[in-house]
Amino acid sequence: MLPTERIAYSPISSRAPLKLPDGARMVVWTIVNVEEWDINQTMPRTVLTPPAGGSPMPDIPNWAWHEYGNRVGFWRMLEVLDRLGIKAVLAINGSAIEAYRPVAEAAKSRGWEFMGHGYTQTNMQKVANEAEDIRKTAAAIQAFCGRAPRGWLGPGLTETWHTPDLLVEAGYDYVCDWVLDDQPVVLKTRTRPIVNIPYTQECNDVAMMLIQHHQGIEYFQRAADQFDQLYEDARDSARVMALVVHPYIMGVPHRLKYYRMILEKIRARTDVLFWTGEQILDWYLAQRPDALKSS
Repeated sequence: MLPTERIAYSPISSRAPLKLPDGARMVVWTIVNVEEWDINQTMPRTVLTPPAGGSPMPDIPNWAWHEYGNRVGFWRMLEVLDRLGIKAVLAINGSAIEAYRPVAEAAKSRGWEFMGHGYTQTNMQKVANEAEDIRKTAAAIQAFCGRAPRGWLGPGLTETWHTPDLLVEAGYDYVCDWVLDDQPVVLKTRTRPIVNIPYTQECNDVAMMLIQHHQGIEYFQRAADQFDQLYEDARDSARVMALVVHPYIMGVPHRLKYYRMILEKIRARTDVLFWTGEQILDWYLAQRPDALKSS
């Protein structure tokens, strides 16, 4: 199914208004991506180019660069989120639950939502069996949390032509890969529809810090500008904003404060809600009760 067959074009200006409870204006959700990088494979991203070129294995410098995030950076982020009383969403590889069990336990104890993020940090177009990878991820989260995940984020937002179909068939209710709107939208599949929750490539530390090579303050400035505009846009109909971070990027000492600063700025607004993905989903379906009736 082509992307244009999965979702009809819909200008946001012509939709019926979406209203949040208690006069709230918009929703912000923050997603913390926790991954396991296999030392026996080429690293998903690199900070240091090998001196002789190629893709050496083991790639100790780049593996360790990422490992710092789960050993140290995550715990800095956790302290900020705790202090502000924000429940984040943990987008986690199925294999990372055991590899970094204290991280998973910390998120679970705080009532964070767990979102599937591939069984390993591998492009979904390269996994040997996509359907099995999706099922294994759900099973790992269910075994740890006591309930299956409702949401999915592909590693690197990667999908095949069949990913939405396979997600629905594995029991997922929403996906985040389709970064094309400021409100939830509905995707067709070969069975029942699935909801896409607004995610972000713009307020995402991978894009800013690793691809565009900005200084840490860019995360705060860009997110603040994005928030201000979405807040204005939401005067008549609610908007959803995502803040995406990885512990090995925004959790390092010279960047963490900019993540804290944007959360503090938004938290000061009494008419902005911090929700999880499943809270956004349930609210949207209550607003649009017919959303899943046709495919």
